[in-house]
Amino acid sequence: MKHNSIKKIGKSDFVNMGPIKLRQPIPTQEIEMIDPFVLLHHYGPYPINELNNPFDLGPHPHRGFEPVTFLIQGEQLHRDSLGNESVVKAGDVQWTTAGRGIMHAEAPTKEFVKRGGNLEGIQLWLNLPAEKKMIPAAYQHEKNEDFKVVTSDDGSIKVQVIAGELNGTYGRIATQTPVNAFMIHASEGGTMELPIAKEHQSLVYLLKGSVTINKEATLSFNNDQMVWFAQDGEGFSIDAQTDSQLLFLSGVPHHEKVTSWGPYVMNTQTEIMEALRDFQQGKMGYLPS
Repeated sequence: MKHNSIKKIGKSDFVNMGPIKLRQPIPTQEIEMIDPFVLLHHYGPYPINELNNPFDLGPHPHRGFEPVTFLIQGEQLHRDSLGNESVVKAGDVQWTTAGRGIMHAEAPTKEFVKRGGNLEGIQLWLNLPAEKKMIPAAYQHEKNEDFKVVTSDDGSIKVQVIAGELNGTYGRIATQTPVNAFMIHASEGGTMELPIAKEHQSLVYLLKGSVTINKEATLSFNNDQMVWFAQDGEGFSIDAQTDSQLLFLSGVPHHEKVTSWGPYVMNTQTEIMEALRDFQQGKMGYLPS
């Protein structure tokens, strides 16, 4: 396999989001976006208890993209203006298609806050192309135990296929555009080669541990944590120095202008103003606090 060359290696520095401090590998001063991925937040692990719960996010709107949550640790309650209410547990994925507009709220469940524990996850903003920005909103919640798994030949690396396809195994999440999302669990000493579709932009983000990518770039927690690949090969290799967890993302880029403001990702400033107006007029639905 001809490996994709490494376009850029990225850190995952902390940023402040209100009372929450989290890691933000995308966007940064060096990496504005990796089309079609607009934003990647790695939050936690936060120690949640009755005296410390900064992650109670009340009702808020979105339009024009797909906010996706990969929950690593803990337990969150999701509610939205479509009438969905679900408890998202460790390893689960919630994939919201905001489309023309949705209101949602998320917070650690009351039971989780009462017993206490760590909350950790990834929030990804996946852009929708202009032709799909105003489609009806939708919500998918898939449980950890239901994802199909592809295992390396020696059994040392297991890849959960969340969306898209890997070696003939398909993810359970239905996507609006061609996208792959894999959660990779590697044991110390594990090695594996994974393909990348030529038309896809792609990245791999380290959640924990230490790995070498393509025998040349070492990722380790609290250091370099992300690799952005060029579109010039057939895939990449992983060699795990320690037990590690990584998120792989790839998708066909839209090559469109992106204008974002707060919870909206559109193509023009006029569309942002329209989103603000529609939210104020209640056109994105209602959700009690």
